[in-house]
Amino acid sequence: MIEGPSSSRPAGPDAPNMRPHAKYEQLVAACREIPRVSTAVVHPCDATSLNGAVDAANQGFIAPILVGPAARIRAAAEDAQLDISACEIMDVPHSHAAAMAAVELVRQGRAQLLMKGSLHTDELLHAVAKRDAGLRTERRISHVFIMDVPTYPKALFITDAAVNIAPTLEEKRDIIQNAIDLARALGNPLPKVAILSAVETINPKIASTVEAGALCKMADRGQITGGLLDGPLALDNAISPEAARIKGISSPVAGQADILVVPDLEAGNMLAKNLTFLANADAAGIVLGARVPVVLTSRADSVMTRMASCAVAALYAHRIRMAQPVKG
Repeated sequence: MIEGPSSSRPAGPDAPNMRPHAKYEQLVAACREIPRVSTAVVHPCDATSLNGAVDAANQGFIAPILVGPAARIRAAAEDAQLDISACEIMDVPHSHAAAMAAVELVRQGRAQLLMKGSLHTDELLHAVAKRDAGLRTERRISHVFIMDVPTYPKALFITDAAVNIAPTLEEKRDIIQNAIDLARALGNPLPKVAILSAVETINPKIASTVEAGALCKMADRGQITGGLLDGPLALDNAISPEAARIKGISSPVAGQADILVVPDLEAGNMLAKNLTFLANADAAGIVLGARVPVVLTSRADSVMTRMASCAVAALYAHRIRMAQPVKG
C-alpha cells in the first residue's frame, strides 16, 4: 500500500505536512522491481510527450513504441535534444491513424499499455472505445487521479474527474470498481471508498446522496467487490477523523478514505485542481476499464507527476498480465 513515512498520522487537514512526493517515490521504486512494459506512445510529436516517454524508458518503466508521423517525431526529438535511437517508431500519417494503430498493437499483444502523446484525449479514447476494433470491456471506461497530497498520510484516489461527465448509477458502479481494482493492484488489499456529496445523510432532494446509499447497498449484495464503501459522506468527514468524530459518524471509512468518488466530473475536476493549486498536491492519473490502462499526461504536469502516472499504469498493466492464464 502506498503510504507516507508514518501511516499512523491523522488524515486530512489535521495532519502535519509530509515530505513532497513521498508516495510517488514509493510508486517509482516499486516499478523498478518489474519488467519493462511494452507501451504504445500515441502521436508523440512534441517535446513534452516525447520527454515523458523517454524519461519513463530511461527509468526502466516502459519499452516505448512511438506511433505517429516518423519525420515529425524525429524532428521533435532533435529540437528537444532527445535521443530516441533505441525506440521503435511506427510510421503513420496523422494522429487519427496513430490512435488506431496503437490500439491495434494492443489487440495484437505487442503493447500492454497506451500513453497519450500530442493528440486530443477524445481522439485517443474514441479509438479505445470503438465497439468492434477498440479495446472495450464490459466495464465503463473511467479516470482515476492518484493524488500525492502533502497533508494526507497516503495516496488519495479521486474518480471520475476527467472522462464521465454525469455518470449514471450503473456507470458509478463501474467507476468505483475500476478504482478499487487499481488500489488493490498497487498493494492495498481492502481500500476504503468514500462516496461524496454535500452532506452525510440521505436527502431525496440531493440525488447524489440517494445514489451513494444505493451504491453502498450494491456493495453489500456483492455487485461491487474488494473494497469498503460508505456514503454519502461530505469531504471533511471522509478525510478528517476529527470531523467524523464531531459529526458522530462511526465508520471504518470516515476520516480515512483511500478513494473519493465524486458525484460528477465538475465536482471531481474542481476537487483535484483545488488540491493541486491550493495544497501543493501532485496529480498523476490513468484511464481504466479498457483492456489495458491508458496514461493521460498533461503539458502542465511536473516530471514527478509524469513518472508517477507511468509507474501506476506500468504496475497495473503488469498485474493484469500476471493475472491472465498462461496459454499452451
